[in-house]
Amino acid sequence: MLTAFVNINSFSEVRVSFDAVSAETGSEEGVPVTAGPNPIAPEMKELAWGAGSFIVFLFLMRLFLVPKVRKGMASRYESIRSDHEYASATRDGARVDVARYESAVAEIRVEAARRLDVARQTLDKERAEKVAQINAQIASRRAEAESQVAAARAAAQS
Repeated sequence: MLTAFVNINSFSEVRVSFDAVSAETGSEEGVPVTAGPNPIAPEMKELAWGAGSFIVFLFLMRLFLVPKVRKGMASRYESIRSDHEYASATRDGARVDVARYESAVAEIRVEAARRLDVARQTLDKERAEKVAQINAQIASRRAEAESQVAAARAAAQS
């Protein structure tokens, strides 16, 4: 049977030892095995390759990706700016239309008030004419009635 023992000291060294028990003799045989380098800690060669790859990738991004991103950002900025200008122009046009509409409504109200005043004056004039005509008829009938009353009194007294 094979048994493994793992020892880690304060210097991050890993030491693995195996003990094998012989089935024939029943005695233990110690087989010390030292583990290689730490599998978690990177080696200097890996750090160099990583740094070199990063620098190459950074250079390629700076060469190809950054101009495309800047171009896209500039076109987006222009699009937003043109949309903003269009919205401002539309808003100004709408304000002009509203002002034109309000002035037209004000003119219509002035015209309506003028027509109402003319109609009132015409009606007042016609009413005054009718009242004068009726007053004249009443006065003529009253004068006729008074003359008849005076004739009847004169006939009654004679």
